[in-house]
Amino acid sequence: MAHTSLPSHKLPELLAPVGSFDKLVTAIHYGADAVYLGGKDFSLRARAGNFDESGLRRAIDYAHQHRVKAYVTVNIFAHNRDMDTLPPYLLMLHDAGADGLIVSDPGILAVARQLVPDLPLHLSTQANVTNGASARFWFEQGVCRLNLARELSLEEIRAIRKTTEAELEVFVHGALCISYSGRCMLSTYFTGRDANRGDCAHPCRYAYTVVEEKRPGQHFPVEEDERGTYIFNSKDLCLLQHLPLLVDAGVHSVKIEGRMKSAGYVGAVVRLYRLALNWIGEQIFSGQSAVSLILPQSFRNELSKIGTRGQTENFFSARPSSDDMLYDRMRIEQVWVPVGIVRQAHPLMIETRHVLTVGDQVEHLGRTIEPDLVAVTAMTLADGTLITRANPGTTVRLHTEPSLHQVEKNALLRKRIEPS
Repeated sequence: MAHTSLPSHKLPELLAPVGSFDKLVTAIHYGADAVYLGGKDFSLRARAGNFDESGLRRAIDYAHQHRVKAYVTVNIFAHNRDMDTLPPYLLMLHDAGADGLIVSDPGILAVARQLVPDLPLHLSTQANVTNGASARFWFEQGVCRLNLARELSLEEIRAIRKTTEAELEVFVHGALCISYSGRCMLSTYFTGRDANRGDCAHPCRYAYTVVEEKRPGQHFPVEEDERGTYIFNSKDLCLLQHLPLLVDAGVHSVKIEGRMKSAGYVGAVVRLYRLALNWIGEQIFSGQSAVSLILPQSFRNELSKIGTRGQTENFFSARPSSDDMLYDRMRIEQVWVPVGIVRQAHPLMIETRHVLTVGDQVEHLGRTIEPDLVAVTAMTLADGTLITRANPGTTVRLHTEPSLHQVEKNALLRKRIEPS
């Protein structure tokens, strides 16, 4: 995804999540300036694909080949048993060329400063920086970037910006944890899986009932009103419309959540935010002030085709209310689904990610905000066999009407499905 020609300091870095190599390739294709990823250890997404040592080296090399930075999460709350294997792991990340470490534990931070002092340290949102004094403290400890707590308003972000020389990073899109800055113990209590060590079972997405002590076996629904029982289930964060304000506030990096999401989701979100940042940059370059900008309707149209739980601005403009929760179900049924990834542009070969049939209308997510809508007219396997239906994981040559002339390798295709 072509970046704007503006000087780099005018726009924040677009930081994308990558839980696998496939997602890394997709995020970079759609214009991420930087990616964050985790190894098999020390990461707060233990059940994401993650990367072993060779995988980390390969991922970092691939990012650097495309002039993209790669930050590695080392953000668990460590116990004594973790510290023996930490030094060799940090030395390996240094040797692999990581562009920064994302940390939350002061002990890990101290070891990293001593062992790999030239590796930039980024503070995780788990450290919940909510004020200027905290920001100054962490900067004095050697942290060069602060991923601010997600519980901050725009004015609080502006105030912190005035008090520290550290770079500021803000989450702008993705799932929200019901617990303050993600410090949750529900998963540990319910399942034995420790969220603070990367193994969250996501109990905030469960449906709940009450059992009265003297009436075992009788389950009563938990309801704030008639809408349902998913009492901890927050809608997903979305600050797309407020990107101009974050640019004006001097935020250095805007971060997307989603290391456990699909490549289709990651690619669509990165594409949307890349195009939005480029549009903002073009307007600033033409002389407009960032605070006066309102994204065109086409961006909101695209946003409506992405997501899992609806959208909330969280604390950005006001304190969240019951309107920011999804009480009646775990997630919203998706109408648009990723249907394929382009593996070869000419001739057009795709790897399917959803059932695809001849006659389907599909959208190609290209380099402009408006996707290309085409109809599938024929599909053939590698041996030339004509098929009318391709199941997920099938590589097919795709014929469309009209033909896709601007398609590129690693681009995404999606289609609309009927709700079940």
